Amino acid sequence: MKKLFYLFVFALINISAYSQTYLPGLFPSPYFSEQTVTFPYAPEIRVHINAPSPFEFNPLKPVGIALFALPNGNTIEQTVGKILEPGDDWHYDIQHIGAQTRFLRQHVSDYNVVTVYLETTQKSWPAWNSAHSNHGVILKNLVEYLKSVYSQYNPFVVLTGHSGGGRFTFSFLDAFTQIPSYVKRISFLDSNYGYEHYYGDKIINWLNASSDNFLSVIAYNDSVALYNGEPIVSATGGTWYRSRIMKTYMSSSFTFVNEEDNNFIRYTALNGRIKFILKKNPLQQILHTVQVEKNGFIQGMVSGTADEGIGYVYYGSRAYTPWIQINVSHPAQLAIPPRNPASKTGSQFMQYVMNMTVAQRDAAVYNEISTGNIPNFLRLLKQIETTFQDANGTSHNVKYEVMPDYLAIGSDSDYCRIPMGPITAQRLGDLFGAVMPTPKLVDNIYQNCEVKLQPVTYAPVGNQNELVPKFVLHNTAIDSQFAVAAGVHGQLAGGTKKDVVLSNKII
Repeated sequence: MKKLFYLFVFALINISAYSQTYLPGLFPSPYFSEQTVTFPYAPEIRVHINAPSPFEFNPLKPVGIALFALPNGNTIEQTVGKILEPGDDWHYDIQHIGAQTRFLRQHVSDYNVVTVYLETTQKSWPAWNSAHSNHGVILKNLVEYLKSVYSQYNPFVVLTGHSGGGRFTFSFLDAFTQIPSYVKRISFLDSNYGYEHYYGDKIINWLNASSDNFLSVIAYNDSVALYNGEPIVSATGGTWYRSRIMKTYMSSSFTFVNEEDNNFIRYTALNGRIKFILKKNPLQQILHTVQVEKNGFIQGMVSGTADEGIGYVYYGSRAYTPWIQINVSHPAQLAIPPRNPASKTGSQFMQYVMNMTVAQRDAAVYNEISTGNIPNFLRLLKQIETTFQDANGTSHNVKYEVMPDYLAIGSDSDYCRIPMGPITAQRLGDLFGAVMPTPKLVDNIYQNCEVKLQPVTYAPVGNQNELVPKFVLHNTAIDSQFAVAAGVHGQLAGGTKKDVVLSNKII
């Protein structure tokens, strides 16, 4: 059994006195008091959730989950954006989805805006799609997991993204013959390169299924755009062409109102629920990301609603400047996904692995914990500050963070501390950005425990101490000790399990 802990050298963020209003599995951000978490999702996906501050989040309103699939070559941090300083990468100043999200939270009053940024290892959704033949199933599971995290808030989903991020939307649609009813908006932000008419059929049926469903398509005339005198796309390879054939195909099902001026061609149907905005390009410029910068994300999120055009102008000056964050922060938190409320409880999991081999059980343990099935009280790490001497006798002041208790599977009310092999523990540590302790750290952690308990031991009888019934019995005994000691979940507790440590003496 082992604890995961996180070493760090920067200041901790204070937990607000209103921490009870924080969404489970998310942490306070230094920017606008938002709630965030970043974690890996297999295979090869990185997820960042940004939710309103606990003061702005209204539990009586639904959650709108805007899935923003990143453009090719961009990171989540660049897509969120920041105030550009000398020497910064220019990508931090071209999208500002973070600031545009904050603008929306000030103007959209009927739901809580939660933006989820989706990045791939390849920095390209088309490349990720090609690498995974079962892409539709993977993304269906991802979206439904994210939706389940907010199941108590009547969540709905917005499919959006920029550039190659449009491939995410189409790959998700590949999993269905009919688009799920929980999808309420699809917004292509110069991103519908992969459009084919069989996607058009699904979108038409989805639009007809509910008056709550909206489609926004934003593009520009990239067919004439030049870079160093050469076209950047073929005549049929860009979003200008794809958007026009998409609109033409949909014209057999919907009656469009067409408007045109010197700058734009607009096609509108279903009283605004369908809206195409196509930017003309007489100067043959590359306007790909400019469309995002000039309030494009905002436009795609509110087109066809009473909020459209309120406080901003699409393709006008930035309406979100006051909400651009000053820097990129990497707060001290483990990269653990929020727990799916439908996950197995501790007792259910222990019954599930009751008759498994050790190898099978370790695989099941990894699967549960890697997908976030741990109690929420384990996520708030405990800070320890101390002085250590190195091998040369030099003193070092050290701050580190440690989980308050041993790793467990399940919910806050039904969990079981779970033994596992050292290889599984190391894999989880690597995944979450943590390491196993050294002997010196184990001793220091125990010295700083708020709740010190005595070990509960069992005389060996065959291999019973290695079997699930004994794990459950031991967990129950520890809980009884903890209750007698008047312990509170979240306090640093120790003394109850053997620690697997990192040590040169093991080699």
